[in-house]
Amino acid sequence: MARVLILTASVGEGHDLPARTLADQLRSESPDVDVVVEDGLVAMGRMFVLVNERAAGVVFHRFHWIWDAAFWLFVRFGPTRRVTQALIRLVGSRGVLRLVRRVDPDVVVSVYPMTTEVLGGLRRRGRLHVPVVAAITDLAMMHYWAAPGVDLHLVTHPESIEEVREVAGSATEVRAVHGLTRPEFSSACEPGDARRALDLSSDGKIVLVSGGGWGVGDLESAVDEALALEQVGLIACLCGRNERLRQRLSARYASEARVRVIGFTDHMSYWLAAGDALVHSTAGLTVLEAHVRGCPTSSFGWGRGHIRANNEAFRRWGIAEVAGSRRELVTALSSALTGRRAPGLALAALPSAASLVLALAS
Repeated sequence: MARVLILTASVGEGHDLPARTLADQLRSESPDVDVVVEDGLVAMGRMFVLVNERAAGVVFHRFHWIWDAAFWLFVRFGPTRRVTQALIRLVGSRGVLRLVRRVDPDVVVSVYPMTTEVLGGLRRRGRLHVPVVAAITDLAMMHYWAAPGVDLHLVTHPESIEEVREVAGSATEVRAVHGLTRPEFSSACEPGDARRALDLSSDGKIVLVSGGGWGVGDLESAVDEALALEQVGLIACLCGRNERLRQRLSARYASEARVRVIGFTDHMSYWLAAGDALVHSTAGLTVLEAHVRGCPTSSFGWGRGHIRANNEAFRRWGIAEVAGSRRELVTALSSALTGRRAPGLALAALPSAASLVLALAS
Protein backbone atom coordinates (compact mmCIF):
# COMPACT_ATOMS: atom_id res chain seq x y z
CA MET A 1 0.00 0.00 0.00
CA ALA A 2 1.40 3.36 -1.06
CA ARG A 3 1.60 6.21 1.45
CA VAL A 4 1.51 9.85 0.34
CA LEU A 5 2.43 12.73 2.64
CA ILE A 6 0.87 16.09 1.67
CA LEU A 7 2.34 19.19 3.28
CA THR A 8 0.02 22.19 3.38
CA ALA A 9 -0.13 25.45 5.36
CA SER A 10 -3.24 26.97 6.90
CA VAL A 11 -2.74 30.43 5.43
CA GLY A 12 -5.74 30.42 3.10
CA GLU A 13 -7.79 28.27 0.77
CA GLY A 14 -5.11 28.63 -1.93
CA HIS A 15 -3.13 25.95 -0.09
CA ASP A 16 -5.63 23.99 2.01
CA LEU A 17 -8.01 23.47 -0.91
CA PRO A 18 -5.41 21.82 -3.19
CA ALA A 19 -4.35 19.61 -0.27
CA ARG A 20 -7.94 18.45 0.29
CA THR A 21 -8.80 17.97 -3.37
CA LEU A 22 -5.58 16.08 -4.10
CA ALA A 23 -6.15 13.83 -1.09
CA ASP A 24 -9.69 13.09 -2.29
CA GLN A 25 -8.50 12.41 -5.83
CA LEU A 26 -5.76 10.07 -4.59
CA ARG A 27 -8.28 8.06 -2.56
CA SER A 28 -10.70 7.98 -5.51
CA GLU A 29 -8.11 6.68 -7.96
CA SER A 30 -6.44 4.28 -5.50
CA PRO A 31 -8.75 3.31 -2.62
CA ASP A 32 -5.92 1.52 -0.81
CA VAL A 33 -3.61 4.54 -0.71
CA ASP A 34 -2.74 5.95 2.71
CA VAL A 35 -2.88 9.77 2.53
CA VAL A 36 -1.46 11.81 5.40
CA VAL A 37 -2.00 15.59 5.39
CA GLU A 38 0.16 17.71 7.70
CA ASP A 39 0.81 21.42 8.25
CA GLY A 40 4.35 21.85 6.97
CA LEU A 41 4.86 25.16 8.78
CA VAL A 42 4.17 23.47 12.12
CA ALA A 43 6.87 20.94 11.29
CA MET A 44 9.31 23.71 10.35
CA GLY A 45 8.87 25.44 13.71
CA ARG A 46 6.99 28.12 15.65
CA MET A 47 8.76 30.99 13.93
CA PHE A 48 7.44 29.90 10.53
CA VAL A 49 3.90 29.57 11.90
CA LEU A 50 4.11 33.05 13.43
CA VAL A 51 5.41 34.74 10.28
CA ASN A 52 3.36 32.88 7.67
CA GLU A 53 0.07 32.09 9.39
CA ARG A 54 -0.51 34.57 12.19
CA ALA A 55 1.40 37.68 11.18
CA ALA A 56 0.24 37.35 7.57
CA GLY A 57 -3.36 37.95 8.59
CA VAL A 58 -2.46 41.22 10.30
CA VAL A 59 -0.29 42.41 7.41
CA PHE A 60 -2.91 41.54 4.77
CA HIS A 61 -5.59 43.59 6.51
CA ARG A 62 -3.71 46.49 8.12
CA PHE A 63 -0.14 46.99 6.93
CA HIS A 64 -0.12 46.48 3.18
CA TRP A 65 3.16 48.29 2.69
CA ILE A 66 4.95 45.68 4.81
CA TRP A 67 3.76 42.95 2.45
CA ASP A 68 5.03 44.89 -0.57
CA ALA A 69 8.40 45.56 1.06
CA ALA A 70 8.84 41.98 2.22
CA PHE A 71 7.92 40.59 -1.18
CA TRP A 72 10.50 42.78 -2.91
CA LEU A 73 13.19 41.94 -0.34
CA PHE A 74 12.63 38.20 -0.01
CA VAL A 75 11.33 37.26 -3.47
CA ARG A 76 12.02 39.78 -6.23
CA PHE A 77 15.55 40.93 -5.31
CA GLY A 78 17.88 38.05 -6.17
CA PRO A 79 20.71 38.48 -3.60
CA THR A 80 18.43 38.77 -0.56
CA ARG A 81 16.10 36.08 -1.94
CA ARG A 82 18.96 33.59 -2.11
CA VAL A 83 20.05 34.40 1.44
CA THR A 84 16.46 33.99 2.65
CA GLN A 85 16.09 30.66 0.88
CA ALA A 86 19.30 29.39 2.47
CA LEU A 87 18.09 30.44 5.93
CA ILE A 88 14.72 28.76 5.39
CA ARG A 89 16.45 25.52 4.42
CA LEU A 90 18.87 25.79 7.35
CA VAL A 91 16.23 26.42 10.00
CA GLY A 92 13.32 24.44 8.60
CA SER A 93 14.94 21.26 7.30
CA ARG A 94 15.32 19.43 10.60
CA GLY A 95 11.64 19.56 11.49
CA VAL A 96 10.47 18.62 8.00
CA LEU A 97 12.90 15.71 7.84
CA ARG A 98 11.72 14.54 11.28
CA LEU A 99 8.11 14.58 10.04
CA VAL A 100 8.95 12.71 6.84
CA ARG A 101 10.79 10.01 8.80
CA ARG A 102 7.87 9.64 11.23
CA VAL A 103 5.26 9.28 8.46
CA ASP A 104 7.58 7.20 6.23
CA PRO A 105 5.84 8.04 2.92
CA ASP A 106 6.58 6.76 -0.56
CA VAL A 107 6.24 10.27 -1.97
CA VAL A 108 5.92 13.78 -0.48
CA VAL A 109 3.73 16.48 -2.03
CA SER A 110 4.08 20.13 -1.02
CA VAL A 111 1.35 22.66 -1.75
CA TYR A 112 3.12 25.53 0.05
CA PRO A 113 6.18 27.39 -1.29
CA MET A 114 8.34 27.35 1.86
CA THR A 115 8.00 23.62 2.40
CA THR A 116 8.79 23.11 -1.28
CA GLU A 117 11.99 25.12 -0.83
CA VAL A 118 13.01 22.94 2.13
CA LEU A 119 12.16 19.65 0.43
CA GLY A 120 14.04 20.61 -2.73
CA GLY A 121 17.12 21.40 -0.63
CA LEU A 122 16.89 18.08 1.20
CA ARG A 123 16.68 16.21 -2.11
CA ARG A 124 19.64 18.09 -3.57
CA ARG A 125 21.80 17.26 -0.56
CA GLY A 126 20.81 13.60 -0.60
CA ARG A 127 19.13 13.76 2.82
CA LEU A 128 15.69 12.84 1.52
CA HIS A 129 15.37 9.59 -0.39
CA VAL A 130 11.72 9.63 -1.50
CA PRO A 131 10.40 11.59 -4.51
CA VAL A 132 9.12 15.13 -3.96
CA VAL A 133 6.25 16.76 -5.83
CA ALA A 134 5.53 20.51 -5.80
CA ALA A 135 1.91 21.52 -6.46
CA ILE A 136 1.70 25.10 -7.79
CA THR A 137 -1.53 27.10 -7.85
CA ASP A 138 -0.22 30.58 -8.72
CA LEU A 139 0.34 31.71 -12.29
CA ALA A 140 3.59 33.64 -11.91
CA MET A 141 6.59 34.45 -9.71
CA MET A 142 7.69 30.85 -9.23
CA HIS A 143 10.51 31.40 -6.75
CA TYR A 144 9.81 29.20 -3.68
CA TRP A 145 6.87 27.58 -5.51
CA ALA A 146 9.43 25.76 -7.66
CA ALA A 147 12.81 24.50 -6.51
CA PRO A 148 15.80 22.60 -7.89
CA GLY A 149 15.82 19.06 -6.53
CA VAL A 150 12.05 18.61 -6.74
CA ASP A 151 11.26 15.57 -8.89
CA LEU A 152 7.93 16.72 -10.32
CA HIS A 153 6.20 20.10 -10.48
CA LEU A 154 2.43 20.12 -11.03
CA VAL A 155 0.92 23.38 -12.29
CA THR A 156 -2.66 24.55 -12.64
CA HIS A 157 -1.82 26.97 -15.47
CA PRO A 158 0.02 25.56 -18.51
CA GLU A 159 1.36 29.10 -19.00
CA SER A 160 3.51 28.64 -15.86
CA ILE A 161 5.59 25.76 -17.20
CA GLU A 162 8.36 27.83 -18.79
CA GLU A 163 8.96 29.90 -15.65
CA VAL A 164 9.00 26.78 -13.46
CA ARG A 165 11.76 25.33 -15.62
CA GLU A 166 13.72 28.59 -15.39
CA VAL A 167 13.61 28.42 -11.59
CA ALA A 168 13.90 24.68 -10.98
CA GLY A 169 16.17 23.68 -13.85
CA SER A 170 15.80 21.34 -16.79
CA ALA A 171 16.12 18.14 -14.74
CA THR A 172 12.68 18.41 -13.19
CA GLU A 173 9.47 17.24 -14.83
CA VAL A 174 6.68 19.84 -15.13
CA ARG A 175 3.07 18.90 -15.92
CA ALA A 176 -0.19 20.82 -16.10
CA VAL A 177 -2.88 18.84 -14.29
CA HIS A 178 -6.37 18.82 -12.87
CA GLY A 179 -7.03 17.82 -9.28
CA LEU A 180 -5.71 20.86 -7.42
CA THR A 181 -9.05 22.63 -7.47
CA ARG A 182 -12.62 21.46 -6.94
CA PRO A 183 -13.46 18.37 -9.05
CA GLU A 184 -16.66 19.89 -10.45
CA PHE A 185 -14.56 22.29 -12.54
CA SER A 186 -13.52 19.35 -14.69
CA SER A 187 -17.09 19.11 -16.00
CA ALA A 188 -19.05 21.64 -18.03
CA CYS A 189 -21.76 23.69 -16.33
CA GLU A 190 -24.19 25.84 -18.30
CA PRO A 191 -25.08 29.28 -16.88
CA GLY A 192 -28.79 28.49 -16.87
CA ASP A 193 -28.28 25.24 -14.98
CA ALA A 194 -26.07 27.03 -12.46
CA ARG A 195 -28.66 29.77 -11.87
CA ARG A 196 -31.34 27.18 -11.26
CA ALA A 197 -29.08 25.28 -8.84
CA LEU A 198 -28.53 28.51 -6.87
CA ASP A 199 -32.22 29.48 -7.13
CA LEU A 200 -31.34 32.67 -9.02
CA SER A 201 -33.40 34.59 -11.53
CA SER A 202 -32.69 34.01 -15.18
CA ASP A 203 -32.99 37.77 -15.79
CA GLY A 204 -30.32 40.42 -15.30
CA LYS A 205 -26.56 40.30 -15.17
CA ILE A 206 -24.76 38.82 -12.16
CA VAL A 207 -21.52 40.30 -10.88
CA LEU A 208 -19.41 38.38 -8.37
CA VAL A 209 -17.15 40.36 -6.03
CA SER A 210 -14.59 38.23 -4.20
CA GLY A 211 -11.91 38.87 -1.61
CA GLY A 212 -10.54 35.34 -1.65
CA GLY A 213 -10.33 33.11 1.39
CA TRP A 214 -8.92 35.94 3.50
CA GLY A 215 -11.63 38.39 2.44
CA VAL A 216 -9.23 41.22 1.60
CA GLY A 217 -9.28 44.14 -0.82
CA ASP A 218 -11.57 47.02 -1.65
CA LEU A 219 -14.77 45.04 -2.03
CA GLU A 220 -16.99 48.02 -1.18
CA SER A 221 -15.79 50.02 -4.19
CA ALA A 222 -16.33 47.05 -6.47
CA VAL A 223 -19.87 46.55 -5.18
CA ASP A 224 -20.68 50.26 -5.46
CA GLU A 225 -19.46 50.46 -9.05
CA ALA A 226 -21.41 47.34 -9.99
CA LEU A 227 -24.54 48.82 -8.42
CA ALA A 228 -24.21 51.85 -10.69
CA LEU A 229 -24.63 49.64 -13.78
CA GLU A 230 -28.30 49.36 -14.69
CA GLN A 231 -27.99 45.97 -16.37
CA VAL A 232 -26.75 44.32 -13.16
CA GLY A 233 -29.55 42.43 -11.43
CA LEU A 234 -27.50 40.82 -8.64
CA ILE A 235 -24.14 41.36 -6.97
CA ALA A 236 -22.88 38.39 -4.97
CA CYS A 237 -20.24 39.51 -2.51
CA LEU A 238 -18.04 36.54 -1.54
CA CYS A 239 -16.30 37.14 1.79
CA GLY A 240 -14.42 33.87 2.23
CA ARG A 241 -13.70 33.02 5.86
CA ASN A 242 -13.62 36.66 6.97
CA GLU A 243 -16.63 36.86 9.29
CA ARG A 244 -15.99 40.49 10.21
CA LEU A 245 -16.10 41.45 6.54
CA ARG A 246 -19.32 39.52 6.03
CA GLN A 247 -20.97 41.29 8.95
CA ARG A 248 -19.73 44.71 7.85
CA LEU A 249 -20.94 44.32 4.28
CA SER A 250 -24.24 42.81 5.41
CA ALA A 251 -24.86 45.92 7.50
CA ARG A 252 -23.73 48.32 4.75
CA TYR A 253 -25.95 46.79 2.06
CA ALA A 254 -28.84 45.65 4.24
CA SER A 255 -31.32 47.82 2.33
CA GLU A 256 -29.94 47.01 -1.13
CA ALA A 257 -32.00 44.21 -2.68
CA ARG A 258 -29.48 43.64 -5.48
CA VAL A 259 -26.62 42.73 -3.11
CA ARG A 260 -26.25 39.31 -1.55
CA VAL A 261 -23.41 38.91 0.99
CA ILE A 262 -22.06 35.37 1.25
CA GLY A 263 -19.48 33.79 3.55
CA PHE A 264 -17.35 30.80 2.62
CA THR A 265 -19.10 28.68 0.01
CA ASP A 266 -18.62 25.26 -1.54
CA HIS A 267 -20.64 26.33 -4.61
CA MET A 268 -18.00 28.32 -6.49
CA SER A 269 -18.49 26.19 -9.59
CA TYR A 270 -22.15 27.23 -9.77
CA TRP A 271 -21.46 30.88 -8.94
CA LEU A 272 -18.77 31.23 -11.59
CA ALA A 273 -20.96 29.51 -14.17
CA ALA A 274 -23.94 31.71 -13.25
CA GLY A 275 -21.98 34.96 -13.07
CA ASP A 276 -21.46 37.32 -15.98
CA ALA A 277 -18.38 38.97 -14.45
CA LEU A 278 -16.02 38.45 -11.52
CA VAL A 279 -14.14 41.13 -9.60
CA HIS A 280 -11.45 39.41 -7.53
CA SER A 281 -8.66 40.74 -5.34
CA THR A 282 -6.23 37.90 -4.59
CA ALA A 283 -5.42 36.04 -7.85
CA GLY A 284 -4.89 32.31 -7.24
CA LEU A 285 -7.36 29.51 -7.81
CA THR A 286 -10.46 31.69 -8.10
CA VAL A 287 -9.13 33.32 -11.26
CA LEU A 288 -8.25 29.90 -12.67
CA GLU A 289 -11.75 28.63 -11.89
CA ALA A 290 -13.34 31.67 -13.52
CA HIS A 291 -11.12 31.12 -16.57
CA VAL A 292 -12.31 27.52 -16.75
CA ARG A 293 -15.95 28.60 -16.53
CA GLY A 294 -15.56 31.44 -19.05
CA CYS A 295 -16.51 34.10 -16.50
CA PRO A 296 -14.72 37.36 -17.44
CA THR A 297 -12.49 38.45 -14.56
CA SER A 298 -11.12 41.78 -13.36
CA SER A 299 -8.37 41.85 -10.74
CA PHE A 300 -9.04 44.86 -8.53
CA GLY A 301 -8.62 46.19 -5.03
CA TRP A 302 -5.52 44.52 -3.60
CA GLY A 303 -2.57 44.54 -5.99
CA ARG A 304 0.05 43.76 -3.35
CA GLY A 305 3.17 41.60 -3.36
CA HIS A 306 2.70 38.40 -5.34
CA ILE A 307 -0.71 39.63 -6.52
CA ARG A 308 1.01 42.38 -8.50
CA ALA A 309 3.25 39.79 -10.19
CA ASN A 310 0.25 37.64 -11.03
CA ASN A 311 -1.61 40.67 -12.39
CA GLU A 312 1.21 41.22 -14.84
CA ALA A 313 0.87 37.63 -15.98
CA PHE A 314 -2.93 37.90 -16.25
CA ARG A 315 -2.46 40.79 -18.67
CA ARG A 316 0.28 39.00 -20.59
CA TRP A 317 -1.74 35.82 -21.10
CA GLY A 318 -5.16 37.44 -21.45
CA ILE A 319 -6.59 35.50 -18.51
CA ALA A 320 -8.00 38.52 -16.66
CA GLU A 321 -8.25 42.29 -16.90
CA VAL A 322 -6.42 44.35 -14.27
CA ALA A 323 -8.10 47.50 -12.94
CA GLY A 324 -5.90 49.91 -11.03
CA SER A 325 -8.69 52.37 -10.22
CA ARG A 326 -12.45 52.54 -9.90
CA ARG A 327 -12.67 54.18 -13.32
CA GLU A 328 -10.71 51.32 -14.89
CA LEU A 329 -12.95 48.85 -13.07
CA VAL A 330 -16.08 50.41 -14.56
CA THR A 331 -14.56 50.09 -18.03
CA ALA A 332 -13.59 46.46 -17.41
CA LEU A 333 -17.00 45.56 -15.99
CA SER A 334 -18.89 47.26 -18.81
CA SER A 335 -16.84 45.30 -21.33
CA ALA A 336 -17.23 42.01 -19.44
CA LEU A 337 -21.01 42.35 -19.25
CA THR A 338 -21.34 42.49 -23.03
CA GLY A 339 -20.93 38.71 -23.16
CA ARG A 340 -19.33 35.71 -21.48
CA ARG A 341 -16.16 34.19 -22.82
CA ALA A 342 -15.83 30.66 -24.06
CA PRO A 343 -14.40 28.34 -21.38
CA GLY A 344 -10.68 29.04 -21.24
CA LEU A 345 -9.15 25.75 -20.08
CA ALA A 346 -10.50 22.21 -20.38
CA LEU A 347 -9.27 20.67 -17.14
CA ALA A 348 -10.62 17.24 -18.00
CA ALA A 349 -8.22 17.08 -20.95
CA LEU A 350 -5.25 17.29 -18.58
CA PRO A 351 -3.83 14.33 -16.62
CA SER A 352 -4.90 14.02 -13.01
CA ALA A 353 -2.50 15.16 -10.32
CA ALA A 354 -3.20 11.95 -8.41
CA SER A 355 -2.17 9.68 -11.30
CA LEU A 356 1.24 11.34 -11.55
CA VAL A 357 1.78 11.28 -7.78
CA LEU A 358 0.81 7.60 -7.59
CA ALA A 359 3.20 6.77 -10.44
CA LEU A 360 6.06 8.17 -8.35
CA ALA A 361 4.88 6.27 -5.28
CA SER A 362 4.86 2.90 -6.99
